[in-house]
Amino acid sequence: MSYTIKTLNKISPKGLSKFGEGYVLDDNAANPDAILVRSASLHEVEFPESLLSIARAGAGVNNIPIDKCAEKGIVVFNTPGANANAVKELAIAAMLISSRKIVDGINWANSLTENVAKEVEKGKAQFVGPEIEGKVLGVIGLGAIGVLISNAAVNLGMEVLGYDPYISIDAAWGLSRGVKKAPDLKTIFEQADYITLHMPYNEKTKGTLNAAAFAQMKDGVRIINLSRGELVVDEDVLAAIESGKVSTYVTDFPNEKLINKPGVITIPHLGASTPESEDNCAEMAAKQTKLYLETGNIKNSVNFPNCEMPMSGVQRITIAHRNVPNMVGQISTALADAKLNIEHMINNSRGDYAYTIIDLENKATDDSLARIKAIEGVLRVRVI
Repeated sequence: MSYTIKTLNKISPKGLSKFGEGYVLDDNAANPDAILVRSASLHEVEFPESLLSIARAGAGVNNIPIDKCAEKGIVVFNTPGANANAVKELAIAAMLISSRKIVDGINWANSLTENVAKEVEKGKAQFVGPEIEGKVLGVIGLGAIGVLISNAAVNLGMEVLGYDPYISIDAAWGLSRGVKKAPDLKTIFEQADYITLHMPYNEKTKGTLNAAAFAQMKDGVRIINLSRGELVVDEDVLAAIESGKVSTYVTDFPNEKLINKPGVITIPHLGASTPESEDNCAEMAAKQTKLYLETGNIKNSVNFPNCEMPMSGVQRITIAHRNVPNMVGQISTALADAKLNIEHMINNSRGDYAYTIIDLENKATDDSLARIKAIEGVLRVRVI
């Protein structure tokens, strides 16, 4: 079996090398089995019937029409944690430059033309700033990135408060004992000297840091946003800087409202811009795509549930379908009527969608597959 992979943007060769024999990499493929993408927008793209999956070499998937893909039975993957160390290191740097006025100091030093050493000694006092050791860091979002930042901050001597109502078991296990759990955002707002955001962007999290949130914070708080620009209301953070409530806002998402504003440090979206991160993301995207194409197993999907089962039996059938009552019963009945024995089966759901893997003791007929495809709510049926 040969699979065609279409790549959009420049994907790390180290990641693409994971496909190996049996895979054709074609940037211009009209009917690919899978797509690997970084930042290119797919919202206006018409997907061919051949397309089984899309893998985003990164964590954010705003450039992919998730629901549209789900309705076509196209599994969308991301690569959570692959760029975590890169973002962690930038977050630590952001805390330091928000405190020590390093950027302003460098720009000032570069403007000097005469008696530089003397002028430096005379003018350095204007760039004095506090150390981060002993200060309180509030980490909002304890996924792979938030955990690494929390642990690093503890090692740097900070007191760390972490907040995440949806923290996973794996993330909880990975947290340092020195990280204290905040019961709510209000606790973070009231106690933190620094606040760093590491949460997904959606309708519920949009504008998390707004005028009401800033009003609850300490005077002179420093804000770091390496997650999504829309998590912070630009007008409100600028007003908070002007009033002295916020000392510095470091954002990885510059826009016309924020550039060249006092108290704002804009970074040109460098969170995952390291060769290591690009390699890691591409490798993870390739491995997840390959796993899905060859076995039907799903790992790190954003529109279908994670669903993995060791292959057994004579033939594997996978069904992407809506999460509605009696779906598994209808599928089982169709197989039983065709005198097909199920050796192993797994079904998982995620929101409005579900996924079923069935290993059969004998091969399904075209008629039995057609009957499953005809069930209302079934989106795609694959035979592996």
